[in-house]
Amino acid sequence: MGDSETQHVRRSAPLDDVSKAIIEQLQQDGRRAYARIGEAVGLSEAAVRQRVQRLIENGVMQIVAVTDPLELGFARQAMIGVHVDGPIEPVADALSSMDEIEYVVITAGGFDILAEVVCESDEKLLDVVSGRMRAIEGVRSTETFVYLKLRKQTYSWGVR
Repeated sequence: MGDSETQHVRRSAPLDDVSKAIIEQLQQDGRRAYARIGEAVGLSEAAVRQRVQRLIENGVMQIVAVTDPLELGFARQAMIGVHVDGPIEPVADALSSMDEIEYVVITAGGFDILAEVVCESDEKLLDVVSGRMRAIEGVRSTETFVYLKLRKQTYSWGVR
């Protein structure tokens, strides 16, 4: 998998309270200094750095910059519901390889897959959906939900 993709790794043991506290600190501010996190969780700066690196390497978390797509020239966002004939995973993998698709999840319910598309224009969205997504073997149909206005986007749901 590439650097921009997330691979979920099953852990043999649940996260301890200190690791959860570090994650919560970084969810509040992804640029928070390790020394400041250490003060909050009772570890040294070096110990926090080591734990953060391990959490990243194990696929537990990522530290990324969240942007406003409109400000970067991506005027069209949409969620695409996909119905699949046959195995779902190969279709999900093909969708995941497309640069314009930022989020792919296999679901239960009305759709087999949901994919979030971020692109420059309606023309590009049409190309992605009609020209490329529907050409993937196994895609039976798609339904497009165009975003009109973003009301809430958060990544600070905490840990349990």
